[in-house]
Amino acid sequence: MALGAGAVALVLLYPGGLGKAGPVEVTGGPSAAVYRAVNGVVADGPSWTGAVLDLAADGLLVVLGLLLAWAGWAAVRRRSARDLAGAVLVGVGTVVAYASSEALKLVVDEERPCRAVGGVEAVADCPPAGDWSFPSNHATLAVGLAVGLAVLLPRLAALALPLGAVVAVARVAAGVHYPHDVLAGAALGAAVVAALMWSVGPPATRAVAVLVERRGAAETGPARRP
Repeated sequence: MALGAGAVALVLLYPGGLGKAGPVEVTGGPSAAVYRAVNGVVADGPSWTGAVLDLAADGLLVVLGLLLAWAGWAAVRRRSARDLAGAVLVGVGTVVAYASSEALKLVVDEERPCRAVGGVEAVADCPPAGDWSFPSNHATLAVGLAVGLAVLLPRLAALALPLGAVVAVARVAAGVHYPHDVLAGAALGAAVVAALMWSVGPPATRAVAVLVERRGAAETGPARRP
């Protein structure tokens, strides 16, 4: 169900142009209008705004990654097969979602808005030509990690989900993505990670439980005879 919902979202957000020669340029419609409005506001900020937005997007990705590493380490210390298996699946799902986003970029060939939309100057450096825009890799990674952490440890949802949202918004505010790019990336990351956790979670937990029991037995050693 999660993958189906993600696929529907990607189809609805798809900018078109499949099979056409040359890159897709989105210059009209609601997404371009929101992009213009957001960047019109951001452009009035100080000169270092773009650098801060780039740093925020990259830095919060690192924070989400560290939260996942902490969750995995805590699971090892508690010998929780469920949480350890879940942490591994979140990591694997995020990597799979990222690879899928890269593949979609090569198929869609959507030009970055900082080159396609006239009259708007991005506050961050525009990625080079050929570094396509749809979907957003940052949003895919951030929301994939955030949703995975929220499913794995619901008490982290209030922290992880807003962090994922901030990464997505920062990419639009920096001028390097349309809103539909980050929404598509968010849908892709969330769908892949959630689907993997829900479908593979039970057998993965059983497999990890066997390994944890074996490790515990090896550390305890043979029982001494009286």
